[in-house]
Amino acid sequence: MFIAISYKTKQFSLVLIKLGLVVAAFYFIYLKLFQNKDLNFKELIQNLTDLSSITTNTSIILVTLSFFNWFFEILKWQTLVANISKISFQEATSQSLGALTASLFTPNRIGEYGAKAMYYQWYLRKKIMLLNLLSHSLQMAMTTIFGTLGLAYFILYFQPKLNYGGLLISVLLVGIIVISMMHLLKVSWFKKQKHAFNRLINFAKSISKNSVLKTVLFSLMRYLIFSFQFYYLLVLFGIDLYYLEAMAAISTMYLLSSIIPSIFIFDVVIKGGVAVYVFGIFGIPNPIILSVVTLMWVLNFVLPSVIGSYHVLTFKLPKTVS
Repeated sequence: MFIAISYKTKQFSLVLIKLGLVVAAFYFIYLKLFQNKDLNFKELIQNLTDLSSITTNTSIILVTLSFFNWFFEILKWQTLVANISKISFQEATSQSLGALTASLFTPNRIGEYGAKAMYYQWYLRKKIMLLNLLSHSLQMAMTTIFGTLGLAYFILYFQPKLNYGGLLISVLLVGIIVISMMHLLKVSWFKKQKHAFNRLINFAKSISKNSVLKTVLFSLMRYLIFSFQFYYLLVLFGIDLYYLEAMAAISTMYLLSSIIPSIFIFDVVIKGGVAVYVFGIFGIPNPIILSVVTLMWVLNFVLPSVIGSYHVLTFKLPKTVS
């Protein structure tokens, strides 16, 4: 009787958690679209209806770009997880989109680490988190490489008045974090975890070079897709920029918005603020840039999250191995 009650309680709690995650995700989307002080949702819709360039064909192209953006993200996850266990593309899709929905309202989507780990047995979860960290790190590497090139071009040709003091503070903060992590090597808590840490290091070394190279390629494809999608939206809004100038500005925007410390959940606000400054140098009106940033968020996060909500609701805990 006690076991039966405990099982029913556990299942009921899981249902409540899943519903809570979906409700929280949709409430967060509502806040960003309808309670945005910088760009009212009605103003966004009005901007779109005023554009003759927004047609059925262009809408299909935008959605297709978002599809391939997540297609390569799912391939990345399937490739990396293969180092632990072979999963189908459908399973990788469920885990990727479900984790997106569950982590949408968490700072920097950090909840994705725990969400993906829940799909696996407890003894595999640290390895899953490590694979997720590798996935994000390689994607960030693409942002850093292209962003550095774009920023160099941007500074050379347009000489913007950047807050170099703020950038220096950001670099110092990263340095402090790295030094603090290194200091953990000497503290007693870390020494107690040394065995588990060594196992993770050994696992990291065992990740096949082939899967890492594929992940790098998929990360590159993703970057090229969503940066081109941003440029395509600028064109649809009637912005006339040379392709090289536009891509330099886009890559600079993504780099700066990635390195700015953000302890809050409003990632779209951060990107919007950076984009307004970067593209303001070209004299592009703020409402247009905010509309493009918001549409990028809707296409690449809101739509996948709506699909991901189904995967959250149908999520089942992995069967315990006896």
